[in-house]
Amino acid sequence: MRAVGYQTPLPIDNPASLQDIDLPKPVPSGRDLLVEIRAVSVNPVDTKVRRSAAPDAGQWRVLGWDAAGIVVGTGPEVTDFAIGDEVFYAGALDRPGTDAEFHLVDERIVGCKPRSLNWAEAAALPLTAITAWEMLFDRLDIRRSVPGVKPAVLIIGGAGGVSSIAIQLARVLTDVTVIATASRPETRDWVKSLGAHHVVDHSRPLAAQVAALPTGAPGFVFSTTQTDRHMPEIIALIAPQGHFGLIDDPAALDALPLKKKSLSLHWELMFTRPLFGTADMGRQGEILNEVSRLVDDGRIRTTLGRNLGLITAANLRQAHALIESGQAKGKIVLEGFPG
Repeated sequence: MRAVGYQTPLPIDNPASLQDIDLPKPVPSGRDLLVEIRAVSVNPVDTKVRRSAAPDAGQWRVLGWDAAGIVVGTGPEVTDFAIGDEVFYAGALDRPGTDAEFHLVDERIVGCKPRSLNWAEAAALPLTAITAWEMLFDRLDIRRSVPGVKPAVLIIGGAGGVSSIAIQLARVLTDVTVIATASRPETRDWVKSLGAHHVVDHSRPLAAQVAALPTGAPGFVFSTTQTDRHMPEIIALIAPQGHFGLIDDPAALDALPLKKKSLSLHWELMFTRPLFGTADMGRQGEILNEVSRLVDDGRIRTTLGRNLGLITAANLRQAHALIESGQAKGKIVLEGFPG
């Protein structure tokens, strides 16, 4: 089968950083689905793994943790899906990725593709939707109250893939006021179109801007990027007894300044449930089915930003470069393999 992979971690401008390759077609076992991949999207995790994780000598590492496709085979223990089902999912960190014609995935972390979306639009959603959902409702739990504080959440990095779905989920599933950050006219327009009540500029100090809003100090902060840079402002602007969550990888994180305000700290990694086979691993499939229903009901929309065409090494290198530039808006998607 056709796939895209690498053998050595390299800068994305090196042609060997991602290469077109041919690999054996996998065979499903246990609770695995064999999915014929129709579209994939690219996330920051793809670039992080490509830069840092070397496969065993002589082996290929295939990236990709978002896909939409058709079930073409099932393991003997599969109960929830059948051949011909259209699905979308985000995969698992410790298994081969979705940048291949065929892919194996545990049925428990798979959802039914939204009927109203095409392959590319559907592939934009899974990883970011699960990440946003788990942070908003499993980690921060933004539906709870913070004493004496109006319900509000600040989402830092508002135009990114995770934030783009988090804004929508917070709007349609809660009464919480959503404050998002954006620094360029096009990204400000983007987050407003997704439903943000207020937009502040993360290229300037955040605390004074948030203090000027009618919401008062937010009880929740969800940081998706550059947390180490924004940490002093986050601690200054968040309400006492508030809840702070992050998904990026700061070089260092000093939690001691959170003590004075009795702030709670929440990490989110959407791969935790499949990586450890947790008892509630199937919750990810349930989340995706909830997202699918919200899409088909017209309550939320895809966060696709750009479709770069066919799933090839050259197009994936372009996608990785866009992610690494920090200028991406929404999700970057690739669709189909060369004929």
